[in-house]
Amino acid sequence: MTTLPAAGSLRPTRTETRTLGPAEVTYEDRDRTRPFLLLHGGGGVATMTGFADLLAERTHSRVLLPTHPGFAGTPKAGHLTGVPDLARLYVGLLDELGLTDVTVLGNSFGGWLAAEIALLKSPRVSGAVIVDGIGIEVDGHPLTDISGMTPSEIRPLSFHDPAKAPVPAAGGTGPSPDVRALIGYTGPTMADPTLAGRLGELDVPVHVIWGESDGIAGPAYGKAYAAAIPTSTFTLLPRTGHLPQVETPEELLGALLDLGR
Repeated sequence: MTTLPAAGSLRPTRTETRTLGPAEVTYEDRDRTRPFLLLHGGGGVATMTGFADLLAERTHSRVLLPTHPGFAGTPKAGHLTGVPDLARLYVGLLDELGLTDVTVLGNSFGGWLAAEIALLKSPRVSGAVIVDGIGIEVDGHPLTDISGMTPSEIRPLSFHDPAKAPVPAAGGTGPSPDVRALIGYTGPTMADPTLAGRLGELDVPVHVIWGESDGIAGPAYGKAYAAAIPTSTFTLLPRTGHLPQVETPEELLGALLDLGR
């Protein structure tokens, strides 16, 4: 893995030529403000906050981190009944903000959501990063069913080193409200049997990044995810579980920057 670059150096200098009336101008563009849309998984927005700070600080990029409607007690409109609905909502947000050249990065459920956003083929999205995503069906490598698990039961499945897991908040013993919100989008199987086939339609660069110790969706599942995408590159992160942005954020950032995305 390459040495991390200096702050603000994510995007290489680009040379562009534009025609302005009767004249043509060639210029170098040192823009360091590529926008990222970060999408959290079933663990909630707190699982992505630290990485959002790291990405923004290290690259001087614009980083958007929404809380999916229905998570963290937020309201959820009635028409948001599935992952494609949420994908369309976020493309609408990019339109509203007038953003271009957006890289969409999602972890777990957010990875599925990132794929659905890329499948909408918005000209505002230039690439996607799927980090330990879910959503496809892989023969012989099913997802671990976490729908009835408590946070303490999910933790050892999510981390190579459970000691790196955030200290859970005191409270209930059943599934967290965010897991219930997750199932509201994904259904109880947390998969769409059509997704793997539809991933073949992707035509933007996609970087699939996976933790080698993921106990929810193992590396074989991740390799199948990448194999379904013609434009994908696959990176396996050692000593990392289902939440690289929490457990090994520097390694995740390094993998992201290695491919310039």
